[in-house]
Amino acid sequence: MSKVRRLTGLVLAAATAFTLSTAQGAAQSTPVDNLIRAWAQSPHARIEAEAFAHWDEDGAVPERCAKCHAGLGYLDYLGVDGSEVGKVDAPAPIRSLIDCYTCHNAEASALHSVSFPSGATLVNLDSSARCMVCHQGRQSTVSVNAALEGLTDDEVNSELGFLNIHYRAAAASLYGGEVKGGYEYDGKTYLGKMRHPEGFDSCIECHSPHSTNVRETQCATCHKDVAMRDIRTSQNDADGDGDKTEGIRAEIIALHERLLVEIQAYATNVIEAPVAYNSHAYPYYFADTNGDGVSDGDEAAYPNRFQNWTPRLLRAAYNYQFVAKDPGAYSHNPHYALQILFDSIESLAEQNGSDISALSRP
Repeated sequence: MSKVRRLTGLVLAAATAFTLSTAQGAAQSTPVDNLIRAWAQSPHARIEAEAFAHWDEDGAVPERCAKCHAGLGYLDYLGVDGSEVGKVDAPAPIRSLIDCYTCHNAEASALHSVSFPSGATLVNLDSSARCMVCHQGRQSTVSVNAALEGLTDDEVNSELGFLNIHYRAAAASLYGGEVKGGYEYDGKTYLGKMRHPEGFDSCIECHSPHSTNVRETQCATCHKDVAMRDIRTSQNDADGDGDKTEGIRAEIIALHERLLVEIQAYATNVIEAPVAYNSHAYPYYFADTNGDGVSDGDEAAYPNRFQNWTPRLLRAAYNYQFVAKDPGAYSHNPHYALQILFDSIESLAEQNGSDISALSRP
């Protein structure tokens, strides 16, 4: 109970300080008030958001989710107040926000290494380690391969289910092949960490740790007169449209869209089980019962989940979701995103008979 009392007190104090600083106006705000104001506008403070409210009817956040969806669960994982380090021992209270004390405590300050789902461990990290504990995803090349071991690439297996990377796995994107968050095909090489110049090379150097906003004004020091989403980091024309001036984000979007085309062509023509994708409905891939290529209404419901997975289709669908759930992939590690997209397209195109000669792999 000591953690609950301590955290509750801090939340109330923060809320009071934010209310007072707002009433007084920015001119009279203290630096602490400004930090609290930034936090209050961040996703970590949105108490009504699905990330915190999903378990309201259950009355608690289960151990498997509490590390990242409850401030108290995160503290439990860190070993605050004597709990076992690296493990959430009990369900956490609902709507327990990621607040000041979640990240500002002795155990969090001592955190400089993080293990990823693939088994890879990053060491000698700065304060960004606190971010990476949660923003790393839940699956990897290793877990996908384990699920597919011994199965034939193009044979439907009714026991297979979709493996979901989860949300905002920015650290998995950033470190690429070092942590194998995307699905990496045998015989291919993949970019490791996306290296930025000194001072712009970690989570907290690119994002405000309190608001989580990108420090775009600092990016403009090098990337002058161009919006972040229009930054070009390669002369490789990955999408084959002949335009080498468009931002790298546009290249990723084009290959991402092409991958869905190949996924649906494979499902319809090769295994004769049409599939549709819905980014807002779990588990994202559904049987396309009317063959219109989209899942909406009754189609986008769990009982209609897609259940005709082959190993080849599952690998590609996993990578489609990996990129879909990291909207900042174009900045975190654009070449890694393009590599896993291209390889997924290539794998399916071999079966679909698609011409991908215009595409290129970075």
